[in-house]
Amino acid sequence: MKLDETAESIRTMNIRGAGLIARSAAEALKELAEEYNGESLIEFTELLNKGRDTLVNSRPTAVSLWNAVQATLKNVKNAEDVTSLKEIVSRDADIFISNSKKAVETIGRIGANRIKDGDVVLTHCNSKAALSVIKTAYEQGKNISVYATESRPWKQGLLTVKDLSDAGIPVTMIVDSAVRWIMKEIDIAVVGADTICSNGALINKIGTSQIGLAAHEARVPMMVCAESYKFSPKTMEGEIVEIEERDTSEVAENLPPNVRIRNPVFDSTPAEYIDCIATEIGLISPYAAYEVIVNKLGHECLFETEG
Repeated sequence: MKLDETAESIRTMNIRGAGLIARSAAEALKELAEEYNGESLIEFTELLNKGRDTLVNSRPTAVSLWNAVQATLKNVKNAEDVTSLKEIVSRDADIFISNSKKAVETIGRIGANRIKDGDVVLTHCNSKAALSVIKTAYEQGKNISVYATESRPWKQGLLTVKDLSDAGIPVTMIVDSAVRWIMKEIDIAVVGADTICSNGALINKIGTSQIGLAAHEARVPMMVCAESYKFSPKTMEGEIVEIEERDTSEVAENLPPNVRIRNPVFDSTPAEYIDCIATEIGLISPYAAYEVIVNKLGHECLFETEG
């Protein structure tokens, strides 16, 4: 798939899920580098920068996408010629993709330790990391069952219940607005992440914050499952994560006159509603997000994405 096609698929949500978006972007930059047939290092670098901006602009609020392109292009400045630049981009893309896939497996193992035999689990949207935790707990022999939200308007919950059903896990789907009603039956909420801010706040699929609020009220722990590349270095510099709003046709069409629709994709869950974050580097408090950004991602991530 060409880079422009990948960017369009990300924009239209044909490629969705923070991890898949990130890996697809890294792969697109790798293919762009491998297909370059010129001999100018300057021209080649400009092409990669243009490709980076095209990808980032396809979902500007997705920090996993931003971190993926930075990881893939972080050593571009070390290239001495076109050949070495191709090797650098290809190598760093492969490293990012490999580490991303391994992270989901590691999170599954770590997070599963927080699920007990007999637990009833609530999950939201379609997070590969959260599903890895749930499926790993089941594979450990724990007798668990799951409630999954419908996750409108794209109904990613349908993907979740199929995945869990295929794994043999008892699962029940509920509408998003039933979260508070069902919470009395839940032992632990397990959700994914789009972005983790430096103050520990979670940006995730719309509806996540109501799960956090209802779980907090009912004293049910909420575990977030997030690869380290979902932590946002930009928030260390005070940048506020923009809540993307998508086309209203995803919600409804042919409305009566004077009726408006708003279609926010994400919401923000404060750190105090989060019990812990399962990452590939361990189980952490949400208040340790700052340390993860500094120690895992490093200050070298904090540079311009333009030009």
